[in-house]
Amino acid sequence: MYGLLRSLYDEPSPTRPTPRAWRDWALVGLIVSIAVLEGLLRTDLSWRVVSILVAVGLAPTLVWRRTRPLSMVAIVFGVSGLVPVLIGAEAGLDTMVFVLLLVYSLTRWGSGREIVFGAAIILGKLGLSLVLGTISLGNTLTGLVVLFSVSALGAALRYRTKARMRELDQVRLLERERLARDLHDTVAHHVSAMALRAGAGLAASESEPSAATEALTVIESEASLALAEMRTMVRLLRENEPAEVAPSPRISDVAGLATRAGPGPDVDVEITGAVDDLPSSVETAIYRLAQESVTNARRHARHATRIEVRVTADDTSVSLRVTDDGEPSPVVTPGHGLLGMIERADLLGGTCQAGPDPGRGWTVTAVLPRMAAR
Repeated sequence: MYGLLRSLYDEPSPTRPTPRAWRDWALVGLIVSIAVLEGLLRTDLSWRVVSILVAVGLAPTLVWRRTRPLSMVAIVFGVSGLVPVLIGAEAGLDTMVFVLLLVYSLTRWGSGREIVFGAAIILGKLGLSLVLGTISLGNTLTGLVVLFSVSALGAALRYRTKARMRELDQVRLLERERLARDLHDTVAHHVSAMALRAGAGLAASESEPSAATEALTVIESEASLALAEMRTMVRLLRENEPAEVAPSPRISDVAGLATRAGPGPDVDVEITGAVDDLPSSVETAIYRLAQESVTNARRHARHATRIEVRVTADDTSVSLRVTDDGEPSPVVTPGHGLLGMIERADLLGGTCQAGPDPGRGWTVTAVLPRMAAR
């Protein structure tokens, strides 16, 4: 039991809580309006003005419920506990049910320490009201059940979001590893070319001095490319593990995705523009993005008959557009494949977007700079 409480106490706050927005102030305005209206219309309130003032005065705490959950719980339940001491009765507006949002926010956005202190404050308020006789034992038990249910909902969403973030981090890490391995192959190719040219230049240097000069020129060019790719690889690789050596796909391999027969939709590929002098990392990325897009279209585009892959290169960038004519899946939450595509494009200084077309079809667009970001 102690270990469980200690684990809860040490739990950190979730990262990036939702910031305050106009919706929070709109919610406060709505609650204030309802509290005033209820206070004026109800005939069974013995402390009408006090009840209205308490509800209206505590409503603004909802604005800071995500960024300061413990403070807001302390304010609301502290004031709510003080009122029975002063007037001998609870603030009787039903509008005060908004305090459940604060309880939810405490377990959704608070740290473990804040949750423990907040729970103590809430239980203390209920115990004080029970001792003073302002609420019955039955109402106290009902309140505890409701508060526990709301807290459990906040905790469930908190840990579901945390698990989702772990999945996203894993996707990003795997994509970085794949990209680093592709870059490793590219660097190995450049180094091998340098070694071969250096050997040829040395062998011919005595009989043909110009061959050595030509070899040095090639080596300089290959070294510059290798260093550029190496910088990108070092920036991306997170694990100290050897990379697998395998031929890196080239942009010409995109044409191999085309199909004209067999099960599934036809795939039509068209490559235009100057694609002969692209960096290997950009060529590999374009192929990987096209491959993943075609795979997703075959898997998820219902009743699709055609998939179009268009690669266009200009002086500054390379664009990829993959479209299908199928019925998109009703589930539009980005999967791991799409998240990996977005991550790969971002790592190279480009962009990748995907979404349904009007009516039918699904389109993936990616734009990468000709010189990948270093």
